[in-house]
Amino acid sequence: MPVSDPPGGAVSRRRLLAAAALAAAGGCAGGPPGRERIVDLATGREIDEAELLVQLRGCDVALLGELHDNPLHHRRRGALLAALGADSPVFAEHLPRGRRVQFGTDLKASLVDAGFDARAWDWPLHEPLFAAIARSGAPLAGANAPDALVRRVAREGHAALPAEYAAAIDAAPLAPAAQAALDADLVDGHCGHLGGTRLEAMRWAQRARDAAMALTLAEALAARRGAGRSAPVVLVAGNGHVRTDYGVAQLLARPLPAARCLAVAFLEHGAGLAQAPYTHAWLTAPVTREDPCAGLAARMQPGASAPR
Repeated sequence: MPVSDPPGGAVSRRRLLAAAALAAAGGCAGGPPGRERIVDLATGREIDEAELLVQLRGCDVALLGELHDNPLHHRRRGALLAALGADSPVFAEHLPRGRRVQFGTDLKASLVDAGFDARAWDWPLHEPLFAAIARSGAPLAGANAPDALVRRVAREGHAALPAEYAAAIDAAPLAPAAQAALDADLVDGHCGHLGGTRLEAMRWAQRARDAAMALTLAEALAARRGAGRSAPVVLVAGNGHVRTDYGVAQLLARPLPAARCLAVAFLEHGAGLAQAPYTHAWLTAPVTREDPCAGLAARMQPGASAPR
């Protein structure tokens, strides 16, 4: 998704995820509405899943995006991860950094034990993804910043960042165009009701999540290289987190300039691909959504609480 999930309950999460997905629509057509397409954005060439897998196997870091409320995206990524196999460790936005899943007979319980919020993530939307990882034998661990930390950063800004997060972010400042894109996506994700110091704090919260994921991947990649292993490390996260202009890939470029990083966005037909900030785009059929911003203006009047 274009913006990070704000701290808060399942209702605000769903509203903002849907808003982000709707905001992504427009631009040049993504191809015939009934046919899925995979596009190598560096060349504009359409490729098939087999060729994408070859490219993924040859990279160091594979970032696989999603629109959180599109079940097809979870099935397609599950199939990719099953094909990559047990040698590629998987890290997830949906779990806190430092927590590892111990798969048992009950998939949901295994995830919850590792910090997965089933209600906030609308379980069983992601079941096809995590079930495929469990079957593949690949290790699965968390990559996201803890919600309590993100809430604190969303209130206090840069001063609330842990030292390692601040160091990673400060070493990779956003280009003006990238910051403008992030700010626009944050405002869109809050249905236009975000500005001033609140917008600045939410920008730091987004960067905190991305820093947590980038640090996690950098540590995992270093460990694998030290062990002489070459299979890529994988992140599954919203499309906003895998962007190359303001997402995880941007934060990885400074400490790992030679790393081969692929950023695969899972989008829907109708999404514009011109200058899309990814290396690849996988276009699927859209899901039906209600207007996520309907009635929000009344709830945002003075005295009303903003969505978190």
